[in-house]
Amino acid sequence: MPERYNRGDWRFSLTLRILAAAAVAALFSPAALPAAQDVWPAVERVVAVGDVHGDYEQFTRLLAEAGLINKKGKWTGGKAHLVQTGDIPDRGPHTRKIMDLMMRLEKQARKAGGRVHALIGNHETMNVYGDLRYVTPEEFAEFRTGDSERIREAFWQQHVEELKKKAAAAGEKFSVTDAEKKEWFDKHPLGYFEHRVAWGPKGKYGKWVRSHNTVIKIGETLFVHGGISPRFADWKIRDINETVRRELKDFRLLKEGITIAEDGPLWYRGLAQGDEEELAAHVDTVLANYGVKRIVIGHTPTAGAVMPRFGGKVLMIDVGLSKYYGRRRACLVIENGEPYALHRGERLELPGPSRAGLVAYLEAAAALDPQPSPLQPLIERLRAAE
Repeated sequence: MPERYNRGDWRFSLTLRILAAAAVAALFSPAALPAAQDVWPAVERVVAVGDVHGDYEQFTRLLAEAGLINKKGKWTGGKAHLVQTGDIPDRGPHTRKIMDLMMRLEKQARKAGGRVHALIGNHETMNVYGDLRYVTPEEFAEFRTGDSERIREAFWQQHVEELKKKAAAAGEKFSVTDAEKKEWFDKHPLGYFEHRVAWGPKGKYGKWVRSHNTVIKIGETLFVHGGISPRFADWKIRDINETVRRELKDFRLLKEGITIAEDGPLWYRGLAQGDEEELAAHVDTVLANYGVKRIVIGHTPTAGAVMPRFGGKVLMIDVGLSKYYGRRRACLVIENGEPYALHRGERLELPGPSRAGLVAYLEAAAALDPQPSPLQPLIERLRAAE
């Protein structure tokens, strides 16, 4: 079942209560977030990194291998553009640390003439609107302070008062068992409420995510987290970006909007999993409408390497970087308009459309992996199909 918005989720409901006042205030505030630039001319070098999911160590190691940061985590990429295609949070311990790094790199890269583009992924939006099924205890703990116990106790007392009122209205006796209290505390670890405020409309990370784009175009390449489905093939880049930002500002728009839609740009998996013959015409339409040669997507994990589809017109870069997916380290680099894979620090040319070329590419990548390589089962399947 897809990890999508669930209005019945208890954490979502609680989040709405916590953030309701702030959300309404933000909704009617005259100040709007400035639209981020979303179309760029061709640049000499672009480094594109897929889903990170809270793994700071692997992410910074990859950036260093790509020549974008030094040992101190400072920008060394000069005029290069870094595109992170979304899903920094969830499933790993250091989401906050990564976002803080990205905020610093945004400033440092701009000063050097480069850019950092942190695109919105479905997991960013889930943290914004309160679907927290994939937030780890360590991610909540990153927000823990000396006041966390007092804050949690205050919310517990508020919860108890709400239960009392409901019981009284129903003419029932009220009591709370130790087991019920423990269950509530387990569901609200220390740092939970601070996490929700930080991801709120006025919080440091909530404001940061809401200011970003869902889709960008650099030269002849389109970057998006999930993909472009037939429904959005003729949408303008700016329209997609402004619609997602608007829905993240007003949660009432989510249910009928594009942010949580299964065929929306944050969730669509057709370009990653659909039949290439059936979707070939659609891909060509998207390329023509957006004026690009290729689409770069994350969201759907590969077997552990940058993977071309549709003859290289679609490039999948969610290689499973995080510990949760096996710490498979690779990214896409585009230099002077030509793409290649950087696999564990080594340059690998992307294959053409032939099966033999794909097998040779995967074998070269597998040879760089700790053994046994996660790519080996895919290689064996491709060989068997020859």
